[in-house]
Amino acid sequence: MGPENLAAIVGPGPGPDGSPVAIAISPVLTGRDSFDDMRSRILEAVPGARLITVSNEGLADESLAEVEVLLRGWALGGEAVDRVVGRSPKLRWIHSVSVGVEGVLTSIVRARGLTVTNGRSVFDKPIAEYVMAMILAICHRLPQLLELQRERSWQPLEAREISSLTIGLVGVGGIGREVARLASAFGPRVIAVKRHHEAGQIDGMTVLGGVEALPELMAQSDFIVLALPLTVETEGVISESLLAQAKRGSWLINVARGALIDELALSRALRDGPLGGAVLDAFRQEPLPDGSALYRMSNCIVTPHTSWSSGAVLGRTLDVFCDNLRRYKAGEPLRFVVDNGAGY
Repeated sequence: MGPENLAAIVGPGPGPDGSPVAIAISPVLTGRDSFDDMRSRILEAVPGARLITVSNEGLADESLAEVEVLLRGWALGGEAVDRVVGRSPKLRWIHSVSVGVEGVLTSIVRARGLTVTNGRSVFDKPIAEYVMAMILAICHRLPQLLELQRERSWQPLEAREISSLTIGLVGVGGIGREVARLASAFGPRVIAVKRHHEAGQIDGMTVLGGVEALPELMAQSDFIVLALPLTVETEGVISESLLAQAKRGSWLINVARGALIDELALSRALRDGPLGGAVLDAFRQEPLPDGSALYRMSNCIVTPHTSWSSGAVLGRTLDVFCDNLRRYKAGEPLRFVVDNGAGY
C-alpha cells in the first residue's frame, strides 16, 4: 500500500473539544517565519492548545511532558528529533514541513510507532517551475548569453526547442506530475520511472516501468529530473554505471536529495561525458564546501537548495498542518501520512 493510501487516526486529544494539550514547534522554514502569524493560525484550528517553541537543536525552555504533536521544521535533524521525542512521553504525531522525512524516521521514532505526516503538495509548484526555468535557460543558452554580455561580445547562439526533446522523470509524485503538467505546454515527450510500476500511461507521461527501467530512461532523455525520495533503496541510485548509460549531451537536474547521486561519478561524467551538464539544488553536504569541483565546472549550475522557496509555501504549509490539526481534534484520519517502512 502506497503512502497516499495510508490513513492514521491519532486524535482526538484530551484538550478542549479534542485539541492537543500542547504542540511543540521548531523553526519552520527559514527561521525568519513570523511565530505570531503561525500561532494565530494554529490556535484557530485547535483553540486552547499550548504552543512550545523548540530550537533547531531540539531544546525547549519549558517542559515537553504534555506535548502530543511536533511541528518539525526544515532544520530539525535526526538527533534533535530524538531529543524532543525522548522528552515527550505523550507525543503521538510528528508533522514534517519537508516532503523528505529521512531526518525524521529515526530508529526511536520507528520504535515508538509515531505517526508521521509530511508537506506533500506544498512545494510542487515552485520546484516544478524551477525545473522548467532551468530547462528553458539551458535550451536557450542563457548561461552562455550572460557570459557574452559580460564580455560585450555580439554572438547570436542557436537554441533548442523543447518540443523536440525528451524529459525523463525519475519519480512520479507531486513534483514529477507538476513538472509533466507544466512541460506539456511546450510539447516534449515525457517519460518516467516509478517505483514498483508496470509500463503504461499516467497523466500524459509514458511510464517505462520501475527502477529496472532507469537505464532505458537515461539513454532516451535529454533532461533527467530527479524527484524521488531518499531511502535506503534509493541512496546512490545515480551511480557511475548508470551515468555511463546517459544519452550523450543530456542534462541531469536534481531537485530531490544529494545522496541520490554518486558525486564523484557525476563530476567525471560532467568532465568526460556522456553528460552535457547538470543543475544541482541538493548535495550530500550542505552548504556545498567552497572547495567542491562542482562550483568550478562551466557545465554545472549550482543553487543553494532553493528550488522549493516561494512566498506562498509558508501559507500552504500551515494550510496542510492546520487541516490535519482539525482532523486530529475530530478523530478523523490525517492526510499525507508517511509509510514508516517505505520511508516516504
